Amino acid sequence: MNITQYREAHLPGILAICEAEHWPSLPADPARAHAVCTAPGVTTVVALDGEQVIGFAYLQSDGHIQAHLSQLAVHQAHRRKGIGRALLEYAAPLTGAQRIDLVTDTAEAFYKSFDHRPFSGFRIYL
Repeated sequence: MNITQYREAHLPGILAICEAEHWPSLPADPARAHAVCTAPGVTTVVALDGEQVIGFAYLQSDGHIQAHLSQLAVHQAHRRKGIGRALLEYAAPLTGAQRIDLVTDTAEAFYKSFDHRPFSGFRIYL
């Protein structure tokens, strides 16, 4: 496994993982997905098995204090091998932030394994 920063050639693999997770936002518009992955203040990294994308993480940051983990996913066949942790540990320093906030409804045990402080949160849809 190799972890590296996102390039456009990785987009089909990211979209396939999102589709498998039933996350429609990125696959709905691949051009928009690429723009999101490369937007100012965004850090996107991928885990590769050869050329195959087996995981990715997408974070937004002010570059100094605060970052937000927007999405992290590992292909189902590659889970529980440390890939998610490796993605986050690789990406975090690239954001320049001191802390990362996130919202999860499926992976509490995974995120609790990091040094953390829990907060109550909301996702507002406009």
